Amino acid sequence: MALRRVLIANRGEIAVRIVKACFDEGIESVLAVSQADQGSLGAQLADQVVVIGPAAAAESYLDVNRVVAAAQVTGCDALHPGYGFLSERPELAAACEEEGVVFVGPSSEAMRRSGDKATARALAKELEVPINEGSDVIDTEADARRVAAEIGYPVLLKAAAGGGGRGMRLVESEGEMAAAWAQAHGEAEAAFGDGRIFLERYVRSARHVEVQVLGDSRGNVVHLGTRDCTLQRRYQKLIEEAPAPDLSDALRTEIQDAAVRLIGALDYTGAATCEFLVDPDRGSAGFLEINARLQVEHPVSEIVTGVDVVREMLRIAGGEGLSVTQEEIKISGHAIEVRINAESPERDFAPTPGTLAVWVVPEGTEVRVDTACFPGWSVPPYYDSLLAKLIGFGPDRGAALARTRQALRHLRVEGVETTAGFALDLLAHPEVVAGSVHTKWVEETFLPEWSGESMTKGQK
Repeated sequence: MALRRVLIANRGEIAVRIVKACFDEGIESVLAVSQADQGSLGAQLADQVVVIGPAAAAESYLDVNRVVAAAQVTGCDALHPGYGFLSERPELAAACEEEGVVFVGPSSEAMRRSGDKATARALAKELEVPINEGSDVIDTEADARRVAAEIGYPVLLKAAAGGGGRGMRLVESEGEMAAAWAQAHGEAEAAFGDGRIFLERYVRSARHVEVQVLGDSRGNVVHLGTRDCTLQRRYQKLIEEAPAPDLSDALRTEIQDAAVRLIGALDYTGAATCEFLVDPDRGSAGFLEINARLQVEHPVSEIVTGVDVVREMLRIAGGEGLSVTQEEIKISGHAIEVRINAESPERDFAPTPGTLAVWVVPEGTEVRVDTACFPGWSVPPYYDSLLAKLIGFGPDRGAALARTRQALRHLRVEGVETTAGFALDLLAHPEVVAGSVHTKWVEETFLPEWSGESMTKGQK
């Protein structure tokens, strides 16, 4: 049964993105907003708006009962969670199932199995998908010391229920274990209500490569190729690209096939991303985790395949099969996405909320901008600082880099500081151009030498 009306339980650029996909599918959109977002672009574009609470996310976007009630009171037959907030909370999917609201995503059971890192790691082992050396869930600091001694330092402590770098600590030596264990366990408990920890070998020159996957209720699973998300700061992605460069054909195929096997084993419906850690020195990859939701960086996969991920999610939720087969999906060209945040790179990336006096984006035939910004909009201080995603693309990686840099130079923002100038400098660095970076490269190499001198007023 095709969907008729969808509640969008999110905000910012992803809310706008889903509203547009609903329009393209002929589906009515209802946007759930906090009091702080009543004048947002998403609220202006949606067919209907429902206020679900005050500005505080805990009393609005993070309240399962309010979100599901909003879908019911507005007569929605489905709910799309976007990314972040409640998007990977099995409780939301379960509440939708209980109340007869279609959840645009996996079932609560599939989300529990895929979203828990330790459980997903166990599934990968069962399917003989390569994983990084490490442990199952460990109960005590003493167990962590024992496993670390077996595989060798450095190691990473990781929250089983975590994401976004929370509950994660790098341990360089045995002497650091006590403090790292306490910090990782405490942060995991505070952030997720789940203090379970497991441990992995730390790969110093690692690359972060992921695969976009789609599955329908008829058992069909396809991948949309690879993405590279290596350029990060404090485990937060800064720039993403598709396809991932400098992978051997054999390793690329191994990663893509592994992602399809993992999602296929979960009876999974909707969009998912399987993440891998590539060790260039060994020429190998190890499975990291499954993101049971739409990813921020999905546009680069859409551009190089021509497959609209959000529209596929809506169709799948409505009971339709995938619109494409694996044989029909071809990777063409290259795309690079830059996250533009309202932050000050020169002040340790402190948030810079304020009112946008000027907002001019350079969209064109080879530049896509996903945003909820407009002149006069006040960037609120309560939520994530993402303003826009600027995506440049071209027939190859060099052309995509050049187009993205050109677009960043033509972006004009006044009223708040942004990370656009920082991103422009990052994309011009010879090691980024050459692709010879790793997940800690920004912090260890780029930031210590970066002065910010090339940042212009327009790019700030």
